[in-house]
Amino acid sequence: MSLERATEPALGAGAGQPLVGGAEMARALAAALPALQRRVGRPVVLKLGGSVGPGETVLQEVVWLQAIGMRPLLVHGGGPTITEWLRRIGKETRFVDGLRHTDAETLDVARMVMRGLINSELVAQIGALGGRAIGLCGADGRLLVAAVRDPRLGLVGDVVRVDGGLLDLLGERGYVPVIAPIGVTEDGQCLNVNADTVAGAIAEAVGAEELVFLTDVPGVQDASGERVTELTPAECAALTAAGVIQGGMMPKVDACCRAAAGGATSRIADGRVPWALLRELCSEESSGTLIRARQAREGDGRARRAREEDQ
Repeated sequence: MSLERATEPALGAGAGQPLVGGAEMARALAAALPALQRRVGRPVVLKLGGSVGPGETVLQEVVWLQAIGMRPLLVHGGGPTITEWLRRIGKETRFVDGLRHTDAETLDVARMVMRGLINSELVAQIGALGGRAIGLCGADGRLLVAAVRDPRLGLVGDVVRVDGGLLDLLGERGYVPVIAPIGVTEDGQCLNVNADTVAGAIAEAVGAEELVFLTDVPGVQDASGERVTELTPAECAALTAAGVIQGGMMPKVDACCRAAAGGATSRIADGRVPWALLRELCSEESSGTLIRARQAREGDGRARRAREEDQ
């Protein structure tokens, strides 16, 4: 069932407008339930971009998923907030291949912002909406063991190991894990890890069938600027080699390909509109870009592009 078709009148409010009322919320959930029932008891990983924030409805949607028996896991970023706090202390922000260069001072700010500010706020908001959440970073229980990725990036890590058992335990006990992307090395050094990378590693570790990136762009674009509706990992590699996929989209696509290797379907979609998460989970297609191990339909394997007018 398509949530968009079933609830179009209820979802008329655009981003930045007041939240819809209780009756509209109930109709939205009722329309979504048939498509979500097959995922009861299964993990779904959500990456919430720092440029999007919790949006109008995302955290309510997470609480709903938990309430019907799904096991949502929320990974959050915090890049814009980190940049703002670095600006306050007069620290210049520098990126290399779409990743933030992190020296010791930048790492301190990143840890304080992501674990102390953003993570706790998301946990508090989920609780206020009736959910149960627990905040974590990779150092907690050695959830995310990481290693330095590239000396050019400084204290930036790649995920080496995820303790999926810890996440499974929290889900079984009725908690939504809310994960800040700070990893820890074998010898106890904290590292800044790209949140997209963390989301892909977690999806692989817990055996998630769905990985959803809610960001501030409508998906992957091709060389002509058109939205690409569906890709395979091989097509992603080709677009990256051609320089079409670049900057901040690179770690998202890399994470999707990692998740695809574990059997997950990934979606990169605009999270600034109401009900974006439910829309993605209730459709075989995506309002952004769908990435999975193989094309779902017969054909020559080329990416299908959206020729219709984007909403």
